[in-house]
This record gives sequence, structure tokens and C-alpha cells, in this order.
Amino acid sequence: MNIKSLFLGSAATLAVVSGVHAADAIVSAEPEPLEYVRICDAYGTGYFYIPGTETCLQIGGMVRTEGQWYDAYTARSKVGTKWYNRTELNVNTATDTEYGPLKTQTVFRWEWNDGGDTEAKLLWANITLGGFLVGKQDSQYNLYAGYAGDVVNDDAIYDGPNELNQLTYSYDAGNGFTAVVSLEDSNSSDDEDSYGGAWRTSKANHYAPNVVAGFGYTTGAIGFKVVGGYDSIVEEGAIKARIDAKFGGVEAFLMGGWNTNGDKLNQYAGSNQDESACTTADGVVHGAKCGWGDWAVWGGVGVPINDKLKWNLQLAYTDSKIFEATTNVKFNPVKDLLIMPELTYMHYDFINDDTVAGVLRFERTF
Repeated sequence: MNIKSLFLGSAATLAVVSGVHAADAIVSAEPEPLEYVRICDAYGTGYFYIPGTETCLQIGGMVRTEGQWYDAYTARSKVGTKWYNRTELNVNTATDTEYGPLKTQTVFRWEWNDGGDTEAKLLWANITLGGFLVGKQDSQYNLYAGYAGDVVNDDAIYDGPNELNQLTYSYDAGNGFTAVVSLEDSNSSDDEDSYGGAWRTSKANHYAPNVVAGFGYTTGAIGFKVVGGYDSIVEEGAIKARIDAKFGGVEAFLMGGWNTNGDKLNQYAGSNQDESACTTADGVVHGAKCGWGDWAVWGGVGVPINDKLKWNLQLAYTDSKIFEATTNVKFNPVKDLLIMPELTYMHYDFINDDTVAGVLRFERTF
């Protein structure tokens, strides 16, 4: 064997061995890139993108605990003290589309009080797109016009229904003019009549929705709105008109309501009062006396004392001679924590009764 043959043989052997080792080599897989949570600031505070999607998610809620003394909604209340707890979880989503934001809003609520009563329910659940809303929410008769003051017992004199299914269209011209029209669930109960027959709350084979419509204009510190609701079971309704004004940090409102039939109650001129507010000594219930009669009026003011303290007052009166005065102080010692004492006075001329009720609320929002 010559030198040339030896070199060629050695080279061939090394080539084969190298090929075998190459076939047996372990190649590590590249790690998947991490996708960090991205902030979504297009729809307000607290939204973030769901990983792998273009949908924004917001999670929030609140925990509330409060003491209650007597009951502003029950004349001649015999309830001394009660401790009450509520927790809410809010889950909202938003996605940009060619028709505008596609949004959902979901609110879950859990309640418990020291009387042992518990409740869990789906408070709101709705979808919005291009000005349309479908699903469960408070009536536009309340939402559009605004609630009756920044107090807990704002509807001791009834200002409208809450928590019902609806199909709503809201219009905003962008120049201060707004309008709304809504088809709402009649939300009838199993009771054929309530409040001594003054309010028919159910009807067999009833398929017609209630109707709400309103319009308003806001310019600078002044706003004006009118909204009306028609109860398709009672076949009556009510109209509210409201003026809001801001003077520096002070906010004030005045709202009036008219019932199309003062001898009846309906979804839009009803009552949250217990029947003791319209029951005479002989036990006869005059149900219309629990509600407005022909009309009702509300007014209120909110005055910031400093950046942590605000005072609120709400007054209301009805044609049926029910008077309400509610005041509170809202104290925010730290961000997202509320401590609020509130006092309500009710006078019922029909049964010649006065009721005083109090609330001490602690609430943490997140």
C-alpha cells in the first residue's frame, strides 16, 4: 500500500464517521416568542388586549358593606338596624369595526344581609354597535334623563324602572343635540294587579313592548332633556323634563314628571313604596296614593368641599303629597374608597306619617 492510498482511505473513513455523527445530532427548538399584555387606551382606562386578538378587555367591580337604620321605602317601618353587603363584577369588551366599536357590558351582582336573605343575579348584559344597544340595562327613561340625585335613596319617590331587556338606538349629533328611542320589555310579573289594583303588572298573551323616546341639548354648563315612556300593559305613561347646570364645581338639577293618569301607576310613573304608604287604618289600600298622582318634582345639588369631600342634597314632592328630603356626605379618604353617611326624611300626608331612615356605606371600587 502506498502513501497516496493510505491518505485516500483515511479521508473516506473520516467522511463516513462525520456523516453518522451529523445524523445523530440533537437540534434545540427555538423558544416561542412571548406576547406581553398590551394596553388598549382607545376605549378608556383599564382596557388591555386579550392576547392573540384585537379585542380589548376591561375587568372591574366593587365591594360594598353598609348599615341601614329603618327603611325609607316603607312607611311606619319597624326595621331597626340591618347590615347589608353587595359585590359586583364588571366585564366589558370592545373591538374596533368598520361600523364603530363593537362593545359588550356585563355586570354580575351578589348580595347578602344579616337577615339571612341572599341574592345572585345578572344585573346588566348587553351588546352595542353603531348606536344600537340590545340586551339588559336600566331603562332609557332613567339612563338618558339621569337618575334623581347623587344619593342612595334617590328613587324613594319613584323616577323610573331599572334592569330590563331593550332594543335601543342612541343618536349624538356632535353639536350638543342627542336623542334616544327604545323598545323595552314590559317586565310583567305574575301578579295580575298590585297596589290595590292601581297598577296592572301582567297581562295574558301580551306581546307589545313598552316604548321610550327622548331628546336633549347640552351647551357649556347647561343641559336640557325630555323623555317619555309608554306602558303597554297599563296603556298609560309618563313624561319627564330635566335641566342640569354646573357652576364651577357645584352641580344642580331640576326635574319634573307628569303621569298621563294620576289614578293609576305604570312603569314610568310607578312606586317603590311599600303598600303601608297608602293603606288606611281600616286596611283599605288606595294604591294611587303610593305613587305620584298627576305629577312629581325632584331637585338636587352637589357641592364639592375639597378634593376628598362632597355634600349632596335631594328634595322631591308629589301631587299625592309625599315629600322626601335626602342628604349625604361622600368622603374619599384614599382613591377608590368611599365612606358615606346618608339621612332620608319621608312625609306621607295621606296616612299622616313621618319616617326617618339612615345609611352608613363603605365601598371599594376597582
